[in-house]
Formats: sequence, C-alpha cells, structure tokens
Amino acid sequence: MIATKPNSPLQYVSWTISDTLVMTRRNLLRYVRLPQLLIFSTIQPVMFVLLFAFVFGGAIDVSGADYVDFLLPGIFVQAVVFGSTQTGVGLAEDLSKGMIDRFRSLPMARPAVLAGRTLADTVRNGFVLLLMTGVGYLIGFNFHNGLGNAVIALTIALLFGLAFSWISALIGMALKDVESAQAAGFVWVFPLVFASSMFVPVETMPDWLQAFAKVNPISIAVDAVRAFSLGTPAWAPLLKSLAWTFGILVVFVPLAVMRYRRAA
Repeated sequence: MIATKPNSPLQYVSWTISDTLVMTRRNLLRYVRLPQLLIFSTIQPVMFVLLFAFVFGGAIDVSGADYVDFLLPGIFVQAVVFGSTQTGVGLAEDLSKGMIDRFRSLPMARPAVLAGRTLADTVRNGFVLLLMTGVGYLIGFNFHNGLGNAVIALTIALLFGLAFSWISALIGMALKDVESAQAAGFVWVFPLVFASSMFVPVETMPDWLQAFAKVNPISIAVDAVRAFSLGTPAWAPLLKSLAWTFGILVVFVPLAVMRYRRAA
C-alpha cells in the first residue's frame, strides 16, 4: 500500500522509503511471475565465463595468478554492469505501457519509482553474482583472502552495478522506447567493458589505450574486486572504486529524478 503524502521532512523520508520498498517488491514479483527474465539474465555471464576460461584462457598469460582467478572478478563486474542496462529497459517498458502514468496518479514519492527499480535490479544482480561464484568454483576459481574479503569484493561489484543502474534509468526515462533503451544501454557500455582490465592485463594494451583503461571506472572497480579476491593490496583500489561509485550516484540520481519530474 502506498503511504499518504507527508507534511514534514522526517515524514517525507519515511514516505519515500516506504514507497521505494513497495516499488522494489513490485519489480521483484515480476521476476517471480516471469522467471525467464531471471534465467536469461544469468545465461550471458555464464557464457562469458566458459568462453574466456576455456577458449581464450590458454592464450592469455597472467603473471602471478591462474587465469580463472584473474577472470572471475572481472566477470562479477561485467555481470552487474550488463544487468544494470535492464533498469532503463524496464522503465522504458513501464512508460510505453502507461504504468508510469498510473504511478503518477498516486500520492507517492517521486524518487520511489526509480529507486524501487534500481534496488530490485540490484537484488537480481546479487543473485547473479552468487550464481557466478558457484560457476567459478566449478571451473577452479577460489577466493584467496577469506570469506570476509570475498563479501567485500561482491559488495563492491553490487554497489558499482547500482550506480550504473541510475545511468541506465536516466537513459530509459529519456528515450521512453524499449528497443531504443536496450540499444543505447549497450552502445556506451561495451567500449568501457572491453577497454578495461576485465579480461586482460592493462599492460598488454597499446600505450594510448592503456591511458584510457587505467582511468576507466570499470577497470578501477575490477581492480578493487580482484584485489579483495586474490589478497593483493586493496585499499587504494577500494577508495578509487568507491569514489567512482558515489560520484556516479551523486550526478545521476538527481538527473534521473529530474527527468522523471519533467516527464510527469
């Protein structure tokens, strides 16, 4: 049930949280009723793991670690980044079907529709990460730095995916068309993913590409996840990754909400 409109700042915060949880539940129930959405969102990262581990892994030399241990932290980040594109697709679908108009007719907090969608997709990403961890263990991957650091590694990936979900939310609200949102979501993500330290060491790239890859936010997130997974020095990559994550949130949460308000 949607809460009634508040009269004070404290009530507004409570109202926003309550409405966000309602919208999160609504989006999660969609995965229960349409399980194929969850199934197909897990197939792609599994395919990437198997292809890179068994097809390309033998040709890629990673000093100081097995390639599968090098690869899986990158796949964790790739899974949440690709999964984040579904936020924009889902919002564009709601717009095209008139669901957003129905939400606007209710006395609910403006950020709740977007926040509920991004949180639901983050929960789905969490499930995908657990699945990818299981697949990784089946092919020889292992966290080398204990359970606590493994949890930190997965949390870094989840937060990074949440930040990218807000970028995707802005794209979905701006384009309002499912096919356009899906195409636009991948157009800008693919260069960031493959020009990063996700699949190969940055040092193997041409000098001009190294300069980009080293400041690429995906490289920085992957390096942080990899550090906590392998037990290498982690605090510098962690701080850089968190700076990118919260920087993206600070910029794109207000932009997405403002776009939602203008569309209202």
